[in-house]
Amino acid sequence: MKSLIFALCIVFESGGLSAQTPDWQPSPGHMQLPIWPGAAPDAQPVAGPEDDTTTVTDSLVAGRPWVFVGNVSRPTMTIYSPKGKNTGAAVVVFPGGGYRILAIDLEGTEVCDWLTPKGITCVLLKYRVPGNEGYPKSAPYPKSGPYPESPVALEDAQRTVGLVRFHAAEWHIDPHKIGVLGFSAGGHLSAAISTHFDKRLYPAVDGADKESCRPDFAVVIYPGHLSLSAAQSDAKLGARKFVVPHPANADKELWLNPEVPVTKQTPPTLLLQAEDDHVDNVNDSLAYYIALKKAGVPVEMHLYAQGGHAFGLRRTKFPITGWPQLVETWLGTIGMISE
Repeated sequence: MKSLIFALCIVFESGGLSAQTPDWQPSPGHMQLPIWPGAAPDAQPVAGPEDDTTTVTDSLVAGRPWVFVGNVSRPTMTIYSPKGKNTGAAVVVFPGGGYRILAIDLEGTEVCDWLTPKGITCVLLKYRVPGNEGYPKSAPYPKSGPYPESPVALEDAQRTVGLVRFHAAEWHIDPHKIGVLGFSAGGHLSAAISTHFDKRLYPAVDGADKESCRPDFAVVIYPGHLSLSAAQSDAKLGARKFVVPHPANADKELWLNPEVPVTKQTPPTLLLQAEDDHVDNVNDSLAYYIALKKAGVPVEMHLYAQGGHAFGLRRTKFPITGWPQLVETWLGTIGMISE
């Protein structure tokens, strides 16, 4: 999946970047915690400063710049507590960025700004990504990318959901109302943890890894990597070439990526994407929807004719950008918040 990388290429060519600043930090009043007590599993070297932060001043979204973070080797989670009445629900947010960078405000902090006034705890995961240049050629496998090309992002996601459940009482969260929400590459990560929760990809570190890392619900926004066609593209273009197993007569556009093994235990899911998405094909959502329906998993999908890619929560002229209200309604219908 190309995710935001397509947009980034345009931005770099046009010179629409401000000066880079190190070490992204959340706004005051929010608790940021490392998710690993020591070295992260499958650690990779990064080129350049840790948490290199760049503001994109070209390729605006809804007329505004956006910020991305790269060179993340020390992943963190930031807790945004609910304002007013606490519903007990929590959402772990996975920003997109092609498994290279993280759109930390557009698809991260702005999500928390929406959720917390609704009484929902927001947990923003800054998962491991190498930056736009990728890991150095001398770096050992696994490289960056979707699982199984690289396990590091999924390891971070599993660890974080377990940590949130482990600290649920302390953070005033209902341990049975912990969901995930992701965009683009983060949308794939939401599907990946929804189908890879029965076993950690890493050796247990502490008591948090004894907790289930299965999300209670998932919101998947303009995802990539989910169709067989997308998986085959990953297999050819990734750092490590591999063959994607599939039936000979499978429809490559609508057959699910076999590395996203949907079962009836996959959590209830909401999908949203625009049919004119120029980065991730709408068939990624369709393939996942079909597999969820076949498995008997409660699923709701919203497709719009227009809207493109990487719009986050910012309102534009396209109706698709009103999607947060759809999510709020859906969370009520599945019993995560009051209707």
